[in-house]
Amino acid sequence: MTLRERTEQRERETLSPYACLSARSRGRQRPMEDCPVRTCFQRDIDRIVHSKAFRRLKHKTQVFLEPEGDHYRTRMTHTIEVSRIARTIARGLSLNEDLAEAAAYGHDLGHTPFGHAGERVLNEIMPGGFAHNEQSLRVVDRLEKDGEGLNLTYEVRRGILCHTGPDRAETLEGQLLRLADKIAYINHDIDDAIRGKIIYPMDLPLSVSQVLGFTHSERINTLTVDIITQSQGKDQILQSPACRDAMHQLREFMFEYVYRSPVAKGEEGKAQDMLRRLFEAYVRDPDKLPPEYQAIRVEEGVERAVCDYLSGMTDKYAVEQFGELFIPHSWSVK
Repeated sequence: MTLRERTEQRERETLSPYACLSARSRGRQRPMEDCPVRTCFQRDIDRIVHSKAFRRLKHKTQVFLEPEGDHYRTRMTHTIEVSRIARTIARGLSLNEDLAEAAAYGHDLGHTPFGHAGERVLNEIMPGGFAHNEQSLRVVDRLEKDGEGLNLTYEVRRGILCHTGPDRAETLEGQLLRLADKIAYINHDIDDAIRGKIIYPMDLPLSVSQVLGFTHSERINTLTVDIITQSQGKDQILQSPACRDAMHQLREFMFEYVYRSPVAKGEEGKAQDMLRRLFEAYVRDPDKLPPEYQAIRVEEGVERAVCDYLSGMTDKYAVEQFGELFIPHSWSVK
C-alpha cells in the first residue's frame, strides 16, 4: 500500500460522511497517473503554490493602493489567511482539509492588479464582462504552464469558481470557502483601515462588537467557531442568525466608511485609467502582446488575450508597462 493509499484509507475511517474523499474525486480534465505519495487534492495544492500566478499575488493590491508601510495585506497574505480559516473550519467539521486548502490557494489567482478597482474597469471594457472568480478558473485551466493549465481536480476547480457569484460548489469544502473568504477580508481590512487611521476601533458598531468581539482575533474566532458549531453533523455550511447578521452589518459598515472612503480609494481613478488605456493600446497593436498570448489572440480574439495579459499583471508591472507605452523614455524617472 502506498502512502497515498494509506492517506485515502485514513480519510475513509476518520472524515465525516459529508466530506469529499480524495479517492472519490471526479477527477481531472486530462487523466494523470496517481502520485504514490500525495492524494489528488494534496497534489493540487502543490500545483497551485508552484504556479507563476500564485507568486504574483504578493505584488497585487488587496484594498490599499501603494500603502506606506510593510504590514498592509496583499492579495498573497489575504489568500494565506483565507486558507488558514478554511482549514480550521474543515478540521472542526471533519471535512477534507486538503481540498479546502487547495481551493483557498487558488481562489484569487485571476484577480486583477489594483484590487477591485482593476476588476471593475475590466468588467466595464471587456466584451462579456469580467469576474475574478471566473478568471481564476481560467488561470488554472488555460493560462498556467504556457497554455497547458494546471489540470486540477473537478472539486478544487468548482471551489475556486464558486467562492463568489451565484453558483454553489457541490462539496461542503467548497461551500465553506465562501465564508472563509468573507471572514478573512472583512477582518483584515478592518485591521488595515485602523492601521491607516481611516477608522478607529471605537468606530465599529457596538452591537456588532457585542456579538463578535472587540478585537481582530476575537471576531475571527467567534465567526469560525460559530460555523463549526452550527454546521456540525449537517450536510450544509451554516451560521447562527446572530453571527450572520453581525457579519453582514460589519460588511456594510466597511463599504460605507472604508471601501468607498477617499483615503482608501486614493489614486483608484488613475489606476483604472491606466488599465483602460493599456487595454485600448494592446487592442490597437496586439503584436506588442508577449508570445504566450498570441495563441489566445488567434484562438479566442484579441480582447480575450489582452484581458488575460492585463488581469495577470502585478500593480508594479502594470505601471511599468504604462510607462513603456505612454511616457517618453527621456522623461522617465530612473
